[in-house]
Order: sequence, then structure tokens, then C-alpha cells
Amino acid sequence: MFDRRLVQYFDWGLLGLTLLLGIIGLIILYSAVTAGMSDPQRVLSLKQLIWFCVGLVVMVACFLFDYKILERWSLPLYIFCVLLLIAVLIFGKYVGGSRRWLALGPVSIQPSELIKIAVIIVVARYYAKVVNTIGLGIRELVYPMIVTAIPFALIVGQPDLGTALLVVVIVASMTIFVKIDRRALIWIIATSTTALPLVWFFFLKVYQKKRILTFLNPDRDPLGAGYHIIQSKIAIGSGMIFGKGFLKGTQNALEFLPEQHTDFIFSVLAEEWGFVGSLLLLLLFLMLIVWGLNVAQGCREPFGTILAVGVTAMIFWQVFINLGMVMGLMPVVGVPLPLISYGGSSVVTMMMCIGLLLNVSMRRFMIE
Repeated sequence: MFDRRLVQYFDWGLLGLTLLLGIIGLIILYSAVTAGMSDPQRVLSLKQLIWFCVGLVVMVACFLFDYKILERWSLPLYIFCVLLLIAVLIFGKYVGGSRRWLALGPVSIQPSELIKIAVIIVVARYYAKVVNTIGLGIRELVYPMIVTAIPFALIVGQPDLGTALLVVVIVASMTIFVKIDRRALIWIIATSTTALPLVWFFFLKVYQKKRILTFLNPDRDPLGAGYHIIQSKIAIGSGMIFGKGFLKGTQNALEFLPEQHTDFIFSVLAEEWGFVGSLLLLLLFLMLIVWGLNVAQGCREPFGTILAVGVTAMIFWQVFINLGMVMGLMPVVGVPLPLISYGGSSVVTMMMCIGLLLNVSMRRFMIE
């Protein structure tokens, strides 16, 4: 029988915030792909609108069932997503020098987006069982290290270092939340620090090294690797306080701004809406992150709490890395801005995450 308390406890505020961010994303995208373009790509706006509607359906599906079912299905979901990543390396199609997409008829999906949720769920299930008051030791951390290392290696092979590192920082955030033993923390920091030179000389590709060197000195290659960051900072700075107005951003219209509808879409917003519009968007993301933490705090059982923390960490890191990237504060690593950047897999995955947050939030009464 349907429990009316599910409606009573439904998180309308989180839903409204998500819809508002999605609508803002569609408006900015329309400007990014049409303003002054010699060949307007309006079809991308329509495709994004369709993906947003698909995301709404997926979001509803994600909060209709009891989220505790995911504990039972966490490992099969994880294995399925890992198999999709392997399929990408074998059958995936090349776009821009990377093999990240898997063609399923007329639709292409990006399994590296889905694996982020699968890792969050499988790690949340594990931490919910082993969490203790003194903190997790090295032995307890072996399992999350393995389930993180497998998709990390597969995503790096595409290559997509940004998404691979995103998976690592999400799991690291969840690990710090459940508390880690001091000796284990020192061991991890020492091992990571020692491994950095090896990663630089034997692991990173030439173009990835160029991006890091360009981040440290953008003027090193202004027409090559530094072009994205320089043009992005010009666009952000030229918006000043109130911006140049909707569809009036010259850096975008004159096609100086690269990847203006995907990774660098915030630069379009900053140029057209200025500091005020940028600050408003940041406040909305801050509200979304605080809302997610509030959902985690309101949940009274460990799996739901850690799941909500993992999802919120994913939103936070994507916003943090993307904004740092477009403002020249971090290397360009190709991480989309949640609900704003163009991309079907990105939008649907983010709506899936919001659906899980709604799921945890609306069922908190069951364990009060």
C-alpha cells in the first residue's frame, strides 16, 4: 500500500533547485551555440532539452524505490558498469582523439559517467558495514582501493584523466567522512607523494604534461595549450559586473572561446551575465551542496548517510574542478559543469544523483 508520508516528506526544495539549475543551463547553452555563430548549432539545444527530459524521468525512477535495495544490487551494478568501460576500450568510437563513447544505435553513452554512481554505491555499502569510531586502517581500505583502481585504470586508458581523478577524489571524500586511522592516512600520503615523480615520468602522456605546464605558465604556449585558458579568462573578465547581455558575448560570438558549450560554458555565462550572474549561479550550486549534506545529516542509518555524502561530493568536486579549470586556477582536465555543460550522459547521471538524494530524503521518516 502507498505510504502517504512519502509525499509529506518529499523534498520539494531540492527538486525546485534542480529544475532551476537545469533551466539556467539550457538558456546558457542556447547562447553558447547560437550567438553570432556562422553556423548556429541550435540542434544541440534541442538535444540537451531532450536529455534533460530523459534525466527527469530517470530522476523520478531513482526516488520511487527504496534506496536500501541498492545495497543488494551494488556489486552487480558496479560489475555491469566496469564491463561497459571495457566495451568502450574495445568497441568505443573515437571523438577528438579519445575513445569515451559507446554507440547504442542512434544514441551514444559515456560509461565513465555511470561508473561514478556505481562506485559511490558500492563503497557506501562497504563503509556502512565496516565504519567504526577509531577510524579505518589499511586492511579495511583495501576493498575501496581495488574498486576505485579498476575503473581508474580503464578510464585513463580512454584516455580521460580528469574523470579518472574525479572518481578517486569522490572515494577519498567518502573515506575521510567515515574517518580514517591516522597511521593509514600517513601511509597513503607518503605513498602518494613518493609515486608522483613516477606518475610524471612513466604515466602521463605528453599532452597531459603540456596542460600542467601550461597551467603553471599560460603564456608558455598562448596559441596552443594555453589558448583555452587565456580566452576563457578574457571572456570572464570582459563580463565585468553585469555582463554584456544575453546573446551579446563577443568572445563567444566571434568564436574565440573553444569548447564553449561543454567544459567552458561558465565563461559564456560570465561574459554575458557578468559577476552578478556568475555569483548567482555559484550560490545556487552552494545551496545544492549544502542541501545534499543536510540530507546526509538527516538520515539515521549509515548506508543512506554515506550514499548522500558520496553524491554530494561528486557534485562539489565537479563544480570545484570545472570552475577552477575555466578560471585558470587548475589544469584543463575536461570535467563538465553539472546540469549546465552540454552532454546527455552528464545530465542524466547528475539527475540520477539528485534522484538518489531525493530518495534518501523522502524516506528518512522510516528510520526516525
